[in-house]
Amino acid sequence: MLMANSQMPIAKYIDTHCHLDGEEFRDDLDAVVQRAREAGCTKVFVPAIDLKSCQTVMDVCRRYPDFAYPMLGLHPEEVKADWREQLMQIKSILHSPLTPHPSPLAIGEVGLDYYWSREFEQEQLEAFEEQVRWSVEMRLPLMIHCRKAQNEMVAILKKYASEQSGGVFHCFTGNEIEARQLLEFDNFVLGIGGVSTFKKSHLPEVLPACVPLDRIVLETDAPYMAPVPMRGQRNEPAFIRHIITRLAEAYGVSEEEICRQTNENVKKVFGIQI
Repeated sequence: MLMANSQMPIAKYIDTHCHLDGEEFRDDLDAVVQRAREAGCTKVFVPAIDLKSCQTVMDVCRRYPDFAYPMLGLHPEEVKADWREQLMQIKSILHSPLTPHPSPLAIGEVGLDYYWSREFEQEQLEAFEEQVRWSVEMRLPLMIHCRKAQNEMVAILKKYASEQSGGVFHCFTGNEIEARQLLEFDNFVLGIGGVSTFKKSHLPEVLPACVPLDRIVLETDAPYMAPVPMRGQRNEPAFIRHIITRLAEAYGVSEEEICRQTNENVKKVFGIQI
């Protein structure tokens, strides 16, 4: 892929999952955004994780109009004793006619996570299903986080399969069986990030074997999960160039084609394009 200082145009891309509102970007956010633009990133989608971050996400998106777009929801790891109250207030933000531009692009980051603990297992299930219902009611896609809970997640989604607006299975790292199961949900795509570049990752083999290019989107999950050769550093949207390179190698297509097709996929799911 051509570098930012090349005389030829760079293929444009969209980062569909980036926590630009995080404290990790507090001191140099303008520089991070500038590097992203120079690398070819035209848009980033910024997910909330709880009620407090709904405000910081909206602040960042107002600061960078037509570049940063908000997604509002309650992350499974933030489902605690007060989850009902948090959901009630997040829903009021989503439904408020006074909510200033930009309007939320999706319900997210939501889902299930039993990786560290099952202390709030039932609460996570209820909170996730409630937010799936919001997605149906508001005709907004879902940004779904899932760890060690795919069977439970799939069971909930199947209840609303005929009504869903689609979405993204964020940070997919699974095998062919898991991929095929997720792709049974129409208008859902897999979010592919830095893990695809890791030495021990099976994604470069799994994805071409069972996931068509029209079912993936690009993401960083910045500031987390930086791709090789930036692994261990704070991640940022400009680093997607390394993911694009790895996916082009895996699928046997040009990097321009990876960008073109993933941009089309974003348009299909989110109704937004470059």
